[in-house]
Amino acid sequence: MAGLRPHARVLFWPSLALLAVVGATGYFYGSLPEPWENLALLAAAAALVLLLCLLPLASWLNNRYTITTRRIIFRHGFFVRTRQELLHSRGYDVTVRQNWLQSLAHSGDVLINAGLEHPLVLKDVPDADLVQQVLHDLMESSRTLTGSHHQEQSALADETARWGSR
Repeated sequence: MAGLRPHARVLFWPSLALLAVVGATGYFYGSLPEPWENLALLAAAAALVLLLCLLPLASWLNNRYTITTRRIIFRHGFFVRTRQELLHSRGYDVTVRQNWLQSLAHSGDVLINAGLEHPLVLKDVPDADLVQQVLHDLMESSRTLTGSHHQEQSALADETARWGSR
């Protein structure tokens, strides 16, 4: 089983915003003429930290992809949670799409087309090429297992039919 999230690179700007808000608040706090202005500064800083830092972090933490030997599980959403599953035995097409920044970080978007209206996307996952290779291998081994399972079931059915006809 492998658990994946989008690349942590998406937290760069929120981290930079946190440093800027904390720095500016520390610099200006106490130097304002009225006490209520210092409180207003703290309230504005808290609101900015919430909007610029904590919401992107929570969004990043709530996007998860789990790859098992039988299926891929997509979990995403903040206020409305969504869980989708795709079985390897159903077969699908896997494509990796990378922009120049993703290429530098060895990440990318893995598009999984299972015949649905829109492909399912593992957004900005690390080692996207490796994920694509693993998905192909899991799909192939799932088909092999499914094929041998069907052969065993048909052999069992033939055996049952022979014993039933005697």
